[in-house]
Amino acid sequence: MTSLKNRTIVMSGGSRGIGLAILVAAARQGANAVLLAKTDHPDPRLPGTVHSAVEQIETAGGEAVAVVGDVRAEDDVARAVATAVDRFGGVDIVINNASALNLSGTLDLTPKRYDLMQQINAKGAFQLSRAALPHLFASDDPQIVSLSPPINLAPRWLGRFPAYTLSKYGMTLLTLGFAAEFAERGVRANCLWPQTTIATAAVVNLLGGRDAASRARRPEIMADAAVALLSDPARPSGEVFLDVEALARAGVRDLSGYGGTDDPELDFFVDEL
Repeated sequence: MTSLKNRTIVMSGGSRGIGLAILVAAARQGANAVLLAKTDHPDPRLPGTVHSAVEQIETAGGEAVAVVGDVRAEDDVARAVATAVDRFGGVDIVINNASALNLSGTLDLTPKRYDLMQQINAKGAFQLSRAALPHLFASDDPQIVSLSPPINLAPRWLGRFPAYTLSKYGMTLLTLGFAAEFAERGVRANCLWPQTTIATAAVVNLLGGRDAASRARRPEIMADAAVALLSDPARPSGEVFLDVEALARAGVRDLSGYGGTDDPELDFFVDEL
């Protein structure tokens, strides 16, 4: 595996959960990070802020800068990318992590909530990747990774929560499009998605509480998978990997340390272990 030492990551979100776990794991290899997130102050419902995330990343061995802003705002996105260039000299990796989750059906979802999901998920991935691309072109190994799922067109997924599905599939299609569009410029772009639910605040608050969390794997499985994908000497591009697939490519098949019991809950858009 190649090293992430001195590589600079720009991530949307990252104050907590999977995004923070990825940045901490990358920091252990000496990566730099710029986090664009809105969590300037603590939320009583959720742990952590963008500032406490920076502290954890730096404790793990990396350097990090917090940019308080919204991935929906073009000026905030530009400021995050400019911060990476000014502080670390460029951008090597973009991770589209920020995401809005609303599992309402069509009749229960308001147009305002629909717009929010599309703007954070699909538009956010487009906007951050686009802003970083001129600097990615100058990197010797530019990468884009979006935390978005395989395109599963089974009716049970298409009919479950169409608006959320559209927003996440939009991230995937954009990322695969970037891989094709910028292949000759050396940019690699892939998607990463958990095979099972992950024990984050979203699982506890929205998807079944503590019982659901007990059948979920820990965020570290996605963190290790992301580091494995970013460091993969085969340099894949234009693919969608489940976390277990990215780990298997790195020779990791024993998942017992990641929790989730012997019968973990499959994540959305995944049909089998």
